[in-house]
Amino acid sequence: MRAKQVAAVILISATTCLATMWGYNRFIGGRTYYYSQDSGKVPVPANYARFFEGGDKSGPADFSEAASAAIPATVHIKTKTVKTVSSSSRHSNPFSDLFGLDPDDFFGGGNGMRSMPEMASGSGVIISNDGYIVTNNHVVDGADEVTVTLSNRKSFKAKVVGADPSSDLAVVKIDAQNLPFLEYGNSDDVKVGQWVLAVGYPLTLETTVTAGIVSAKGRTLDINRRQSQTPVESFIQTDAAVNPGNSGGPLINTQGQLIGINSAIASPTGSYAGYSFTIPVNIVRKIVRDIMKFGTPQRAYLGISYPRDDMSDDEKKEMGIKDGEGVYVLDVTADGAAAHAGIKKGDVITKLNGMPVATGAEMVGQIATFSPGDKINVTYRRDGKESTISIVLRNNTGTTSLIKTSLLDKLGANLETLSKKDAASLDIKGGVVVKGITENGLMDKSRIQEGFIILKANGQDVTTVDDFQKILDKASGTVKLEGVFPGYEGVYTYPLRLSAGN
Repeated sequence: MRAKQVAAVILISATTCLATMWGYNRFIGGRTYYYSQDSGKVPVPANYARFFEGGDKSGPADFSEAASAAIPATVHIKTKTVKTVSSSSRHSNPFSDLFGLDPDDFFGGGNGMRSMPEMASGSGVIISNDGYIVTNNHVVDGADEVTVTLSNRKSFKAKVVGADPSSDLAVVKIDAQNLPFLEYGNSDDVKVGQWVLAVGYPLTLETTVTAGIVSAKGRTLDINRRQSQTPVESFIQTDAAVNPGNSGGPLINTQGQLIGINSAIASPTGSYAGYSFTIPVNIVRKIVRDIMKFGTPQRAYLGISYPRDDMSDDEKKEMGIKDGEGVYVLDVTADGAAAHAGIKKGDVITKLNGMPVATGAEMVGQIATFSPGDKINVTYRRDGKESTISIVLRNNTGTTSLIKTSLLDKLGANLETLSKKDAASLDIKGGVVVKGITENGLMDKSRIQEGFIILKANGQDVTTVDDFQKILDKASGTVKLEGVFPGYEGVYTYPLRLSAGN
């Protein structure tokens, strides 16, 4: 009798379990889930349904659910660039460690100049169901042709919507609908020691997933300075294996959310040697939104200079800088946001909106998520006393106006309005200082050198960066620039071609 009772209990339990599962499946069957994106209420793609239905019961050491969500949304990007090169020279690209294929591996030698295609390969991640894809700027920069291949091997010609060399991000678009895409996570929530997955197309292989942990945050390599005079770097460092071809691919958490775009590796050989570096998704989301809405990033500036992360102990001691106490203000930009709010040289910034910042990279990473006109709370220490003030961030022209894509963006130069103090010392009304010149920009193709102060453009006075931009936007062909070099007599004149083909 006892055995029959036990059997009956087991049978009832099993029947109850089956009935519950049947009812639950009927309950969720056919349901459409939604979450909000910048574009509005968007249906959750099929690759995410399991997370909304409570299907992620695999445990912390099993990444199959997260991987299956990410793989369909990760794409292979191939580019072709036709260039006239010397057949005796070797191809060199500062991002070749993650960027793809060296054409000299496929084309033979010879003499003289010739046109030849450069083929390269990288990765990208779909961020909307209508075909918007984010990748690295260095993956698509200068490409004549961009092809995107999905995980199901369907290929599309893509157009570059916009790019930001400062953060090494770009947005491309394919003509497709109802695509699987990745949900944005929050990189501020990323913790050192947590598991992460890198997804991409390394070494021209099919989709590959590798796992690792976050080993550091707020890293800077100064690698984006090769593309921009105003680099934005605050990398997430991981030990997930990343190799050539992973550039532009996603870094995800164990919930399958996008937490960053893989960008670089630290390696003596060009292949994975233990560390990879990822652009945090909070920066990605802001830059991508700006590119899609305005055509160019609306970058906010605090308006200070601060010590390099690699500054020697002796240099720090000489300046009275103590490690770990915050970001030491070496100087403030005239008419910048910090100067306007009362920040002074020698202050130490310790928090932004209540979030501690210990390094310049951490500060840059936080500022990069804001736009000109945004108000933030800045906590700083002066003479041993800590204070908090509200600061309205500004753009690189010292205003809160929207910046539109213009010829100024193509110059490849870091320009600043001359301070009133320096203008008075030079006995001029004002001008624009060329603080730096990026390789291969339009200004790099002229004879202009760093330190040049632009006073006139096409005969019109230039006293601010905004003045200069307005003149360029109305100009065409070649612009005549007049200006001076501090410490040298006379006015120098340079022709500046506004397109590489002129």
